[in-house]
Amino acid sequence: MGDVVRAPWDAYFVTGYDTCSEVLRGRNWLAPDFAWQERQADTERWEAVATQEMTKTLSRLNAPEHTCQRRSLGNLFDRSTIARLTPQVEEHVTRLLDELADKMRWGEADFVSTVSEQLPISTIGSWLGIPPGDHAHILEITHNQVHAQELLPTKSQLAVSAEATEQLRSYFTELVKQRRAGPGNDVLTGWIHTWDAREPDRDTADEILYRLTMFVTIASLETTATLLSAMVDLLLKEPGRWDWLRENPGYIDAAVDEVLRYDPPIHINTRIAADDTVLAGVPIAKDSMVHVMYGAANHDPRRNADPDTFDVGRGGTHLTFGGGVHYCLGAALARLEARTLLTQLLKRFPTLRAVTPAGYASRLVFRRITSLGVTA
Repeated sequence: MGDVVRAPWDAYFVTGYDTCSEVLRGRNWLAPDFAWQERQADTERWEAVATQEMTKTLSRLNAPEHTCQRRSLGNLFDRSTIARLTPQVEEHVTRLLDELADKMRWGEADFVSTVSEQLPISTIGSWLGIPPGDHAHILEITHNQVHAQELLPTKSQLAVSAEATEQLRSYFTELVKQRRAGPGNDVLTGWIHTWDAREPDRDTADEILYRLTMFVTIASLETTATLLSAMVDLLLKEPGRWDWLRENPGYIDAAVDEVLRYDPPIHINTRIAADDTVLAGVPIAKDSMVHVMYGAANHDPRRNADPDTFDVGRGGTHLTFGGGVHYCLGAALARLEARTLLTQLLKRFPTLRAVTPAGYASRLVFRRITSLGVTA
């Protein structure tokens, strides 16, 4: 239908790889922040509690506020940080696969609840100093909160998200308070020092710290868990694919990238035209919404030949981590978790197979695999 297609509401779908990349990297395409929301005729759509709260987070900010907060985080997962985290991630994977092995002794085990959802919260939890006893609570409220980030959430979904949002605020506000009272050798303590030096008003600093900590946490969970589940699901679907990768471990990173291309955890992201413009020959008025379709872009045959074939050896490209100033902060960490998990899985479970198909939540934007039965 074209690289830019009119949506049934006042917006456009952007489908082509190059056009999506242009929007993601272009300075004249903005996140839908509060200033834009206030200019809309239908303000009720943006007044939900959870929507308001997410609009305050890094993914919905524009310069100069976005620039200030992003710089305060530094390069979160640079090479030295990934090197320090690698042994911890390996330990988490070993522990979780021990649990998976125990469960599979009795037959089928659910890979999602046993491994995929547990690895990201274990990793980010230990990094930020979130007590392990709180991990299940954080997972539950994150699952509920994400409804507000859907394209067209229902009132009932927004109500669930509103309650989850209040729980997230309560939890992470208290976490910042506790860490301020008892500093440790962790990332959050470092952020507290940074913002105390940058922002003289303690309440303002703590509000920013709450939002940063909450956002980094929830952004690390749903998407990475879905990547890990999809990775195992796709590699087990075709007979021989698992065995081939065991014999060719040099393709593990390529396999992770092909999963990211083939079925990205996020399918849609929204940007706003900063000025009247033309996109792929289509006039776009200032303030118009465009929905960047990651899945469609990754399957653009002009970029990836035979795009609907899952091919570990293709060496293709994808936009799954976004681009420009909003490029995913946790891309390197997600790759580390996926690579580490797949490496150990191939070694420990040569006969792993899926016994029930992957179950998906009913969502448009944020993919979530809810179950995947496996045995060995």
